[in-house]
Amino acid sequence: MANNKQTNQELTQDELLKKYDKESTYRTNLGKWGILVTVIGVALTIFHLWTASNPYRSVIQGAIHLAGGLSLIFLLYPAKKSITDRKGIAWYDIILAFTALFANFYIVFNYDDLFRSSVVTGFETFDKAVAIVFIILLLEATRRAVGLPIIIIAMLAIAYGLWGNGIPYFGHAGFSFDRLMTDLVYSSEAIFGTPVQISSTYIYLFLFFGVMLVKTNIGQFFNDLAFGLTGRFTGGTAKAAVFASGLQGMVTGSSVANTVSSGSFTIPMMKRAGFKPEFAAATEASASTGGQIMPPIMGAAAFIMIETIGVPYNEIILVALIPALLYFSGVFIGTHFEARKQHIYGLPKSELPSAKELLKKTDLLLPLVAILFMLYSGYTPTTAALWGIFTAFMISFFRKETRLSIKDMLYTLEQGARIALPVIAAVATAGIIVGVVVFTGLGGKIANGIIDLAGGQFFLVMFFTMIACIILGMGLPTTANYVVTASLAAPALIALDVPIIAAHFFVFYFGIVADITPPVCLAAYAGAGIARANPMKAGVTSVKLAIAAFVIPYIFVSNPVLVLQDATAATLIPALITAIIGMMGISAGMINYFVINNNILERLMLLAGGIMLLLPDLYISIPGLGLIVLVYLIQRFRKERQGKQEAVVS
Repeated sequence: MANNKQTNQELTQDELLKKYDKESTYRTNLGKWGILVTVIGVALTIFHLWTASNPYRSVIQGAIHLAGGLSLIFLLYPAKKSITDRKGIAWYDIILAFTALFANFYIVFNYDDLFRSSVVTGFETFDKAVAIVFIILLLEATRRAVGLPIIIIAMLAIAYGLWGNGIPYFGHAGFSFDRLMTDLVYSSEAIFGTPVQISSTYIYLFLFFGVMLVKTNIGQFFNDLAFGLTGRFTGGTAKAAVFASGLQGMVTGSSVANTVSSGSFTIPMMKRAGFKPEFAAATEASASTGGQIMPPIMGAAAFIMIETIGVPYNEIILVALIPALLYFSGVFIGTHFEARKQHIYGLPKSELPSAKELLKKTDLLLPLVAILFMLYSGYTPTTAALWGIFTAFMISFFRKETRLSIKDMLYTLEQGARIALPVIAAVATAGIIVGVVVFTGLGGKIANGIIDLAGGQFFLVMFFTMIACIILGMGLPTTANYVVTASLAAPALIALDVPIIAAHFFVFYFGIVADITPPVCLAAYAGAGIARANPMKAGVTSVKLAIAAFVIPYIFVSNPVLVLQDATAATLIPALITAIIGMMGISAGMINYFVINNNILERLMLLAGGIMLLLPDLYISIPGLGLIVLVYLIQRFRKERQGKQEAVVS
């Protein structure tokens, strides 16, 4: 009897997104309510563009931001994923949408009373009721658009705020229910704290900038550019996938969404070239996840980081550059060794885009150039984003297929709101967690707990912090991921005098790689769905390819020169050279191929040598280099001997 159930292998791109990416489980048939969604979406984007150069007070700006975001979530995301395709919108979701609008605009119109006078005189009963309803609506909207993991953490934070006074060691003075609810909503240190303030200014604009780039077909240009530059080399399809997906992931801000969108093109090409399905899925997932750490956009987390640690944006993206390049070098080298191992060579010139074709499309890079130029000229990220959006808008008119009609403009403005919804909900809910941490001093208590558990051993503190970040990062979008890990995990490293920027990059990296770390490796699962591969094997292979992300954070905490702390040319260049050679050794050990297949001893020597080269001590790095050179010479000799033996036999 025929099986009517669809398997991963038969799922379409949209179905894969809905299965693995909670952000994509929105209604597709809105009926007559589609007009309301368009009106709110267009108005929300215009509001952010209008206030970009002169925003309202942070709380008012954030409340309008949340009003549009939460109301759209209730209109677009059903209570259950199974009813996504039903026509129209349920009556109760209409009520919830308008209630969300009311709760937020209640804050806008009563700002002075709620955030100033009530601190002294106390809150009215109706104020308390609005705060409670507000939090319930926020949690439900986040559950629909983002998923359960962050809701569970937020609920645990609220429970800790209410009843944590009875917990030994981690206890606090305690909060009444009314006080905790009003403090979370009517305070600039919780829901309307830094995450929402940044989301309502920088992040929204950069997400809309990503929408504008998609309209100019820059994604296809990234693919063409990647294949033009790397396609002819050994394992060219995989190397091109790494190149293209890293660039696209930087813009999209979602590892799962980018794995599916670019993977639908790159994964079949890798399989046709001869790569195993699990490896093709892992390559795409690793590169797409790495896009979140690639400057200048970094999945929008960089904007929260600048406010959290007080470092200018142009400095953040400069600091992020070397770790990101090391990450992609590791993935790139891994694909090279796998291609050599499987005897997979480059594509013929006839299948690659010509230099002439690529040159015709180089104008598509102008929006990115505009942003970088503005940032390094000292302008604010908001101004840079506006110039990037304007440049992309003008470029869209250069070609007939991207030229925007009035209808297209309205659609693009609406898409700007839609793509921001999961981020809006996630950072607001993360604000609940941050608020409880601030009100109770939990961050310092967790830091002390990690240090005590590690017995004060620096390496163990880093290890326990890594585990905490991976667990906290499972299923969270990039921005919320960083907010949570920076609040709960980073203080442990900072308490041991790790430079603040190195500590924050440490937790950022390990929160991000949760998307490719088994058992919850959503990006790898999505890639496996396209590749028709075993999801868990794809996840394990992703870890092997992205091993740099698990090693490099330890190195830049131990050797902050890699994040440009107290760096000079004399210290940075040697550290960078040894780090790249070290990544080559580690990748060769993980893929189990160097000049030829490794035996167990050679594999251990390569891994040990690679790790030693990453350490900031020449007395350790030089012997590490010696190990790798020794393996190279042994394998060269063995390969030549095998070649002579095969020649004699033939």
